[in-house]
Amino acid sequence: MSKKKETAPVTVEAKQKGRKSNPTSKRQMKIAEREAKKINGTLKKGRPAVAGSKRQIVLAEREAKRAAGIEVKKGRPAKAKVEKPAKVKKVKAAVEIIEAA
Repeated sequence: MSKKKETAPVTVEAKQKGRKSNPTSKRQMKIAEREAKKINGTLKKGRPAVAGSKRQIVLAEREAKRAAGIEVKKGRPAKAKVEKPAKVKKVKAAVEIIEAA
């Protein structure tokens, strides 16, 4: 059998892909600040909730019911069923025309 030659590991420098960026630009500073907040867990996303709003009150009531063990149903309540009167079938009358002689 032939012996393989031992070769030294080759290091390859990876070039940065894409366009060069200026790390001191306003946009790059904003991106870096956002990343730092994400790491710290202080990044806030979306619209903030207003504590006294009607929606927040409804959610608080729903959570209180769950905590009390009351079953909370999802969605809109079902419409009450109303009995409709039976339909009367319409019958077409046959009309005969008699010619006078």
